[in-house]
Amino acid sequence: MNYSLPEFLAHAIALEHEAAERYLELADMMEAHRNDAVSALFRDMVHYSRLHHDSIVERARTVALPQLRQFRWSLPPEAGGDEAFDYKIDAYSALRYARENELRAMDYYTEVGLHSTESEVKRLASEFAAEESEHVDALDDWLVRTPRPSATWQSDPDRPTPA
Repeated sequence: MNYSLPEFLAHAIALEHEAAERYLELADMMEAHRNDAVSALFRDMVHYSRLHHDSIVERARTVALPQLRQFRWSLPPEAGGDEAFDYKIDAYSALRYARENELRAMDYYTEVGLHSTESEVKRLASEFAAEESEHVDALDDWLVRTPRPSATWQSDPDRPTPA
């Protein structure tokens, strides 16, 4: 994953934007089904994704960013799959879903930093990976404080399976 600085920043902005949009969609769905605890959790994730997005936009303000026609991923690393789109998801499982998203984003930025030939991309990718690592640590702390369900949401026999 060898990016130019403008291309890397454009991808990072897109990644954080997509993460915020996915979390907002999940929060709205949970709210519609009165799963208020999980809705609030996803709204917190929207907030953090937007903060990171805005921080990257600020850093990129002096860089001419390309219009991305195609991404270097099929699914943005920080936006998980559709598995959380089950209105019965519990807070613990939602936190694990968010943690997996943050881990993928951390891995993505780490890989970019390792394979880049541009020193500024290496530096920023390392910094962004460290920020994602802090998010993982925060989610780990949150998971410790969140009651673990006796039966996990994924093992629910009545849970609809994706087609």
